Amino acid sequence: MKILVIGANGQLGGDLVQILSEYSPKHQVISLSHSDLEITNPSQVQQVLKQYHPQVVVNTAAYHKVDEVENNPEKAFAVNAIAPLTLARLCREMDVALMFLSTDYVFGGEENRTKPYAENDCPAPLNVYGISKLAGEKSIQATWHKHWIVRTSGLYGLRGASGKGGNFVELMLRLAHEGKDIRVVNDQRLSPTFTQELARGLLNLIEKAPYGLYHLTCSGECSWYEFAVMIFELAELHPNLQPTTSAEFKATARRPSYSVLANLAIKKAGIAPLKDWQSALADYLNQRKKLANQPCGG
Repeated sequence: MKILVIGANGQLGGDLVQILSEYSPKHQVISLSHSDLEITNPSQVQQVLKQYHPQVVVNTAAYHKVDEVENNPEKAFAVNAIAPLTLARLCREMDVALMFLSTDYVFGGEENRTKPYAENDCPAPLNVYGISKLAGEKSIQATWHKHWIVRTSGLYGLRGASGKGGNFVELMLRLAHEGKDIRVVNDQRLSPTFTQELARGLLNLIEKAPYGLYHLTCSGECSWYEFAVMIFELAELHPNLQPTTSAEFKATARRPSYSVLANLAIKKAGIAPLKDWQSALADYLNQRKKLANQPCGG
């Protein structure tokens, strides 16, 4: 199967390319970074699809700097909604299946929510990022039935560890090594997800699952503060870590107090769940350590 990955230099895109490459020649992967393709340019997108003739397009590209997005709604909708619509139209014309990565931030409107969100629960985003991704979902659903829309949560990957954008785990480790006092919100609950685990799940969806809407995260849930506690426990670090509230943190964009996703559709499709978030985090830290210990050129 010929699979084209858009956003291949990102944390998720890079891991997906690596996982797909392990299955060569069963799968032929075409990896495109932002320098290879400007996803908001319809003529470029059309040219790429005609050049490679893929059977599946996976769009991992997104404008996801949540606080920055609040003040840049035009860019957010261009990347997260209009570009996916263009892709869906072109994929329909060429009979190419499309996979679109979305977010748990399409939810959040229920302040007292304590039950994980199912795929058929009604979205209610609180910020521009969530609204723009939901618009992308709806655009694809209205345009082309051969799609997998995959909502996920709290992504972190090894390309963040290598300095290409960073992630929450790397931020926590850096602050600890700098001896900084650390405050992390304890009133936002989610399911942190290692991009390598997610990439394996995406491959399973492509190979085995019918088209549709899926939630796909590491199993279990925690607050960002509890996530930080586990990071430091596994890394054997002891910084001055204190919980705080969203109100005290004063981020530009509102975040859901609860955005845990129930991975029901994958179970119905017979797809194995991802690892629990604690085990996935341990895998990440172990792989990170091995990368750091590699000799130059290794």
